Amino acid sequence: MAENGDASPASSACASAPSPHEKDKAERILEACRNHDLDSLAALATSPGGLVDDALRRTAWPVLLGCTGPPPASDDATPWSELPPHRDEGQVALDVNRSFVFYPNNQSDKELEIRKQQLSDVIVETLRRHPSLCYFQGFHDIAQVLLLVLGPEESAYAVRRLSLLRIRDFMLPTLTAALQHLHLLPSILYAEDPELCTHLPPNPFFALSATITLYAHDIEEYSSIARLFDFLLAREAVMSVYLFAVIILVRKDELLEVGLDEPEMLHFLLSKLPQPLDLEGLIEKTMSLFERHPPERLPFRAWRGISQYSVLKTTRDYTALARMTLGDGEELLDMQARYVRRQEALQKLVAGARKTLRTNKRPIMFSLAIVMGVLAVFMGRKNGTQPYWSGLLWPGLWQSGRRGLAALF
Repeated sequence: MAENGDASPASSACASAPSPHEKDKAERILEACRNHDLDSLAALATSPGGLVDDALRRTAWPVLLGCTGPPPASDDATPWSELPPHRDEGQVALDVNRSFVFYPNNQSDKELEIRKQQLSDVIVETLRRHPSLCYFQGFHDIAQVLLLVLGPEESAYAVRRLSLLRIRDFMLPTLTAALQHLHLLPSILYAEDPELCTHLPPNPFFALSATITLYAHDIEEYSSIARLFDFLLAREAVMSVYLFAVIILVRKDELLEVGLDEPEMLHFLLSKLPQPLDLEGLIEKTMSLFERHPPERLPFRAWRGISQYSVLKTTRDYTALARMTLGDGEELLDMQARYVRRQEALQKLVAGARKTLRTNKRPIMFSLAIVMGVLAVFMGRKNGTQPYWSGLLWPGLWQSGRRGLAALF
């Protein structure tokens, strides 16, 4: 293993000669990287076998993340280690201490400590250079994969770009925007299989661990998570949600066997990935599901309820991320944070109104209907989306609520 940690756990353990097909694919990957042909590179990353090995990933992932050029000139002004500490560094230290559990294998205690220090440096640099970002538990799982593939030097810039341009919705002060991702899941499932959708628990929180960590927390095999990152880094951010939908769909028979009177068992099954994990089959099915039910055509106007500042929409063109700057990401992070604060305030208003309704009944409903109608129209026109709290309800309830309000007049 290289002294700087660049050698990957997978490639160093497997020295078999590449097949003619792999050689041909490797040449096409390198050509796409040289030409910055993101469409071809995404197609290769999605095809069986992905980007083949870590040597090719070290060339291709920076292209997909748009970090082939030098970091911003401002980085040279002050070393990150001299910047003010970030408020979340205590939690980072706790999580880093629990890292590298499943891979790489056969490392000495000294080598493991070096890995952990490199991981800590990558994460802390990201947070200190972009203090508006909020660390979340599981972020270290994502950063760990990039560190092992790209090495400590290249991964530092890659993690910063990934944080601001691909997963910033998860790095806000609250989980509101992250949960917005999850509430696309029932619409996707309903579009494909209404029977299975109506059998599931009313809130899809079971998908949070997998989707918020790009599956890095739940997949224990290094070769599997590296191959899955080929696919996820090459595609739209929403693809993580479609992938989870496919994981549910392929388990339909197993899930339908669990009675509706056993919600805890359903939640347990849904929160665990099936074993063994047929990644190639899942990726193929995910692309097929995405093509049959693209976000814009999901039922219950689910896509309309997504903020225009969310990574779900800013990466809808999967090649857009590579063209964005860190400054773009910081601006979008700020706009998304403001949007979420407005939505959370609106949720509190609605919760308070519901409490008042339970005690004052019908007379106040007319006034509340007017207030909610005005707020809904205002928020929709201002942001081009439905109010966020509409997405917190299982499909159909928001529409039923609107019909109920209309009936009051």
